This record gives sequence, structure tokens and C-alpha cells, in this order.
Amino acid sequence: MVSLDFSKSADGLIPAIVQDHTTNEVLMLAYINQLAWEETLKTGKAHYWSRSRSKLWLKGESSGHIQKIHEILVDCDDDTVVYKVEQLGGAACHTGHRSCFYRIVDGEELVVQGEKVFDPEKVYGKK
Repeated sequence: MVSLDFSKSADGLIPAIVQDHTTNEVLMLAYINQLAWEETLKTGKAHYWSRSRSKLWLKGESSGHIQKIHEILVDCDDDTVVYKVEQLGGAACHTGHRSCFYRIVDGEELVVQGEKVFDPEKVYGKK
């Protein structure tokens, strides 16, 4: 198994940048620990460590918007990965947008670009 260096952070987490495998659009940034890494390699589906819930998280376990791994890039220090994924369900962001990076800085404001792919209230039962 490919070994990553999880020892560089006190909490054992490293960043995982997630991109669409065909367009290279950045969909999200999340964190992985050793367990999330192993599950991702084993299943071919993106797993992360939820910092807010302190638990392993299969992306899409609630929404059905699974991320199927097509390619994984590892940086030169073995402490950051890029997941090139097929985003099933059309959206990576829990807000309903395709990408978590759906806002642009315009002066002193954030301007939303694009439309929501799904209604988060219907999917998660909350906003």
C-alpha cells in the first residue's frame, strides 16, 4: 500500500483536494487520516475524516452523491493528495452546489455563481 505521512500534523490529518476527473474543476477540500486513506484505496470511493463529527465519512453516505476515484495524485512530501473523481449525483457541496467553491470575491462581497444542483433541505432535512 502507498504510504502517506500523516505524522506532520498533530491530529494526523492531511488535505485531500478533490477535482472532477474530466474537467479538473476543484470540487472541494477535505481531510483524510490513515483510516480514510485505507478505505478509499480499498473501495474506490472517496472517504474522509469529518472534523466536525470526529468520524470516518464516506462522501455521499447521506446524499447519495458518491465520489468514485479515477486517479490519485500524491505530492512530493507525501502529505497532500489530489483525488480525481467522478462526482455521482452532480454535486459535491452540502449546500447543493456542484462545487464547494461556488462564490467569487468581488470587492468586499462574495458573489454566488451557478445554480444549486439539489435542495439541501430535501436531501438532509435541514439547511
